[in-house]
Amino acid sequence: MSADPNKLGIFVTSPQNMKHVLGVATAAVRAGRKVMVFFTFKAVHLTKHPDFVRLANLCELEEIAICADSYTCEGYDVEKDVPKGLVPRQMRTQAFHGGIIDECGKYLVL
Repeated sequence: MSADPNKLGIFVTSPQNMKHVLGVATAAVRAGRKVMVFFTFKAVHLTKHPDFVRLANLCELEEIAICADSYTCEGYDVEKDVPKGLVPRQMRTQAFHGGIIDECGKYLVL
């Protein structure tokens, strides 16, 4: 599979970056690009941010995910505490992150 130049991958590790994640994703969608987002490490706390649902709505269901291990390590329950805007199957492994790198022609770490 080759990287799609019309797809932007966003790898989110920092809990301070919701404004930037949402801004970049919004701009990409307005420009006609697809966006894939993966939250890991401390950034899983952003899933509780009021703007998270807006971000989730910008992405197709299979294009946004949360690292299940990071979510658990930060004290959340992957089965009983799925963030609003997501479904349980969006709790994924780092393999999803690998897919972002493979599929997206552009890649950003925040």
